[in-house]
Amino acid sequence: MKDERAGDSDPQWKYGIMWNESWETGHEQIDEQHKELFRLASDLIEACEQGSNVQTVDKALDFLASYVVRHFADEETLMTQSDYPAFEEHKNKHEDFKQTVAELARQFQESGSSSDLSHKINSIVIQWLITHISMLDRNLAYYVRSAGKQRSF
Repeated sequence: MKDERAGDSDPQWKYGIMWNESWETGHEQIDEQHKELFRLASDLIEACEQGSNVQTVDKALDFLASYVVRHFADEETLMTQSDYPAFEEHKNKHEDFKQTVAELARQFQESGSSSDLSHKINSIVIQWLITHISMLDRNLAYYVRSAGKQRSF
């Protein structure tokens, strides 16, 4: 099985976690966005670990937060178009995660970039993504495929 950093095949990648094909849902657009989320989270971790300036970390954090909102909106559109029965539960998980990212942004604004923030991003954000993708998003993609409702957003 081939592991890749989203959009980058550098085997020396050391921040965050490398994308693993086992997390693929089978919905091409969702999978591409998930890879981008891993890349963005990893870029943020790298910026924190390397002691990048405030503007660089702030920009990476803002971009991650914005991308999360866009990705969740796309998934929720797919759920609505497909009459997904677990829509409310799935959407609530999205709302919880947006709050988590907002809390990390608040911590950054208060304390700046640090190894502690980097570890929180690595343990909270990356772990949430893996769990969410492996369970909820995979179920969504399976439902869309099995119901013959394969759609794009």
